[in-house]
Amino acid sequence: MNLDHIRNFSIIAHIDHGKSTLADRLLQTTGTVTAREMKEQLLDSMDLEREKGVTIKASAVRMIHVQDGQEYEINLIDTPGHVDFTYEVRRALQACEGAVLVVDASQGIQAQTMAHLFAALELNLTIVPVINKIDLPAAMPDDVAEEIESLLGVAAEDIPRISAKSGLNIEEVLAQVVRQVPPPVGDVNAPLQALVFDCQYDAYKGVIAYVRVVNGTLEGTPRLLAMTTETQLEPLEVGVLTPALLKTSGLHAGEVGYIATGLKNIQDLAVGDTITLAANPATERLPGYQPMQPMVFAGLYPSSADDYPNLRDALEKLRLNDAALVYEAETSQALGFGFRLGFLGLFHMEIVQERLEREYDLDIIFTAPSVAYRVRKTDGTEFVIDSPADLPDPTQIAHVEEPWCELHIFTPADYMGPIMDLVIKRRGEVKSQTWLDSKRLELVFNVPLAEIIVDFYNELKARTKGYASMDYTLDGYRVSDMVKLDVLVNGLPVDALSVIIHRDDAFPKGQRLVSKMKEIIPRQMFPVPIQAAVGTKIISRANVQAMRKDVLAKCYGGDISRKRKLLEKQKAGKKRMKMVGSVEIPQEAFMSVLRLEEE
Repeated sequence: MNLDHIRNFSIIAHIDHGKSTLADRLLQTTGTVTAREMKEQLLDSMDLEREKGVTIKASAVRMIHVQDGQEYEINLIDTPGHVDFTYEVRRALQACEGAVLVVDASQGIQAQTMAHLFAALELNLTIVPVINKIDLPAAMPDDVAEEIESLLGVAAEDIPRISAKSGLNIEEVLAQVVRQVPPPVGDVNAPLQALVFDCQYDAYKGVIAYVRVVNGTLEGTPRLLAMTTETQLEPLEVGVLTPALLKTSGLHAGEVGYIATGLKNIQDLAVGDTITLAANPATERLPGYQPMQPMVFAGLYPSSADDYPNLRDALEKLRLNDAALVYEAETSQALGFGFRLGFLGLFHMEIVQERLEREYDLDIIFTAPSVAYRVRKTDGTEFVIDSPADLPDPTQIAHVEEPWCELHIFTPADYMGPIMDLVIKRRGEVKSQTWLDSKRLELVFNVPLAEIIVDFYNELKARTKGYASMDYTLDGYRVSDMVKLDVLVNGLPVDALSVIIHRDDAFPKGQRLVSKMKEIIPRQMFPVPIQAAVGTKIISRANVQAMRKDVLAKCYGGDISRKRKLLEKQKAGKKRMKMVGSVEIPQEAFMSVLRLEEE
């Protein structure tokens, strides 16, 4: 198709503002899917996405739209809205020339609206604003239109007002995309350059690469070259996404499609790679993507040691589909062989955990999440640690620096007090506050990253009845008085339960953790002491009482010394049992560190 008749665009918005529903209506309006094939959240193919009501993976689809007697090929890439999946949004945007910015008519501009908007503007994309949910009783389309006008400079009366749920005014969105989004720029006759913006693994077709062809033409299935890994491949088929895989004769500059590479080795192709013809290769690679820096780290172990190879294979396949996931092998005294994983946030960690359990049928244990700290030793050396087990002895530490972030919260003015209280309790500092209108304001704070990764988002939603939204970016490191809180069970430290924490919080958290562990660890035949310690100092202790057999049941009558003798014999037996006995710690104990904040 002529390049002038191709449009590539993404839909970006804050979480729950109607991206996936709008994508459904666009597919219906253009006739890409029939009424019989149609179902809600059609592009959200994973069960997890449907259950949680959020888009996790960016997904692409080709639509054919006729306007003013001309036929246009429109490639849509639906993107996630949650703060933890910003990397998916950025990857999708690099394959596009424009973005439809969806804003909820009842909520207005929110934190993630701004974050995704700035990402699109950085890439010089054309922004097409749309106001959705105008049929809600609380809708304020005129007020929201003025808000968008002051932000983007687009005339309020020119912004389409739609209801993606009912299908109202969807044609106008397509018309605006055709009019405003520029056609792709590319040279059909140049050597092939195709950017890999996503991958997935198929048992029959190997690695399937989703590509945006920037230059050149791919006809048939010639031998190809992945330029970063220098892997040569013989593709099984080439095609487009409708959204099902539809085999075609080829792909041309400006188009979005897929290449079934036939590769069985997952390391041979990476997201951000450039695919070219092996016979006539391009001279240079496309820019690709900036690697994502993980913010949250956790240990991952199989419940059974025999599952370790299966877990390693599952992580390799998941890494292909989730470019922000990083991992390396590690061992734990308590849990054996496992991996240290890096995530972009706690929701990202939760999704990875559920995908491993569902898609790969694994029984796994996650340790408490941590962030990356910079440690300066007394000998002047500096290094970064992301596991509490790596923190050196306190006598060797000059200082520890923890990551801080800039936190933006958009909220109705009524909830300003509860938000301030929440942030300040977590060692946050107020940076600025800006009134967006008479009822809403933007609050900016500096907060330690460790204080917001676990349950801050849930707490914020609870205190503001769901009206506040947040977005955060890393803002450097600061020196803090951080210590390692160890948990000892039966006198032995359990490395998987250790956490790095601010000294002021160590005592209350140690007490709560010990109390929680006392409830979880089952009673043994001998008493089990549970202790929380900072260095060599025990700061809290609780005992799991021993199960006791009534050894006096058959001892009746006679002198008291007979009873004492039996009790002393039992006491000596328990003492010997405690010396050789090992306490099995249930899986739930490793997640108890997470749940402490929720209570």
